[in-house]
Amino acid sequence: MSFYIGVDGGGTKTAYALFDEEKNIVAEVKTEGSNHENLEGSFDAAATIIWDGITKLLEAGNVTLDDIGFTLMGLAGIDHPYQHDEMCEQMKKRGLKNFEIYNDGFIVVKAGATGKAAIGYNCGTGTCCNAIDLDGKMVQLGGFSEFSDDKGNGTWVAVKSFKLIYDELVLGLEKTAMTEMFKKEFNINTKEEFLGTLAMAENEERGRFIMSLIDFFFAASKMGDKPVLKAIDEMSERGADYIVSHLNSLNFGDGEVEVVLSGSIHTKLPNEVYLDCLKKKIAERSDKKVKYIKLTQAPVTGCVNWIFQDYKN
Repeated sequence: MSFYIGVDGGGTKTAYALFDEEKNIVAEVKTEGSNHENLEGSFDAAATIIWDGITKLLEAGNVTLDDIGFTLMGLAGIDHPYQHDEMCEQMKKRGLKNFEIYNDGFIVVKAGATGKAAIGYNCGTGTCCNAIDLDGKMVQLGGFSEFSDDKGNGTWVAVKSFKLIYDELVLGLEKTAMTEMFKKEFNINTKEEFLGTLAMAENEERGRFIMSLIDFFFAASKMGDKPVLKAIDEMSERGADYIVSHLNSLNFGDGEVEVVLSGSIHTKLPNEVYLDCLKKKIAERSDKKVKYIKLTQAPVTGCVNWIFQDYKN
């Protein structure tokens, strides 16, 4: 019996899964993030993290590398051919055979789509919008942070929320319901105390700080908060830019086009106001019929789906 490995490498964590011939998960492992752009040792450091993770996965599944029919990885930071080639060389040096590497946004497509062609829009720690069309053409949009004007990811939402509270508390501009939420959560009353909370973004409380700001944002959106609704319009406009670009430039045939929504912003939060705005903007700009799919499976399952579609034989 052959086994198959899927790797979903992000900026904060890397997920590994060992699959059998029936696509059942035999073993799972998680390690630190493997985006080479975030690591001091770049590609070498990323490959070391991934190789160690694969080694742990093999041990957990009680198999050897000779038992692996194919390995497919979706890795954040693999945005250009030279990055793909360098990471492949690093993995070959460590002894990995029969594998392929893609940007992690593409495994989102394979994890959620019912066929081979679809669009995947991911808003988690970062933002990217990847598509595979009926001709097998693969296109990535976004993923370069401020350089591609990415919006709607967790970092963007948190920064935007803080900025709107800053505008009210410090600059005396438009009021937002998030201000009182922030004061209550962090027990602050003055602008000086507010500015002091920025230290949390640099210490062990960063996770709570960021998630609180994101929660405030979506809670305020349901209240009809004007500054937040303006931000919702901004982030949904950029998401529509990406998705409509794929719809208009790639071959999805004449039927329904699946758009797989992934990442915590799309799948774990009370985001109805945002999603309604996003869908409306796309409908206004494209006559394509779109089916939206919230990704309920782990993105790493896209790896085994892809292997069985294109690499198993």
